[in-house]
Amino acid sequence: MPLTFGVLAAAAPASDNVTPGLLGFVVFAVMAVALVFLLKSMNKQFRKITPKAEETATANAATGSKTVPGEPPAPGTPK
Repeated sequence: MPLTFGVLAAAAPASDNVTPGLLGFVVFAVMAVALVFLLKSMNKQFRKITPKAEETATANAATGSKTVPGEPPAPGTPK
């Protein structure tokens, strides 16, 4: 048994010469690609959310708009 441990210890790289290698790069790249797709999906879901009437009314008041959500604009107002 002691001979086996000596061979394994000799085959191990030095502690200051350890690198992540190809496997580390592949794992990182897959995670980065997954993150990009998750962010795209999140933005798509956020675009589907409609603001509540109160928030829209507040935003319209801040911009000076007189229209109420769900109602057509008054005649003669520019689109």
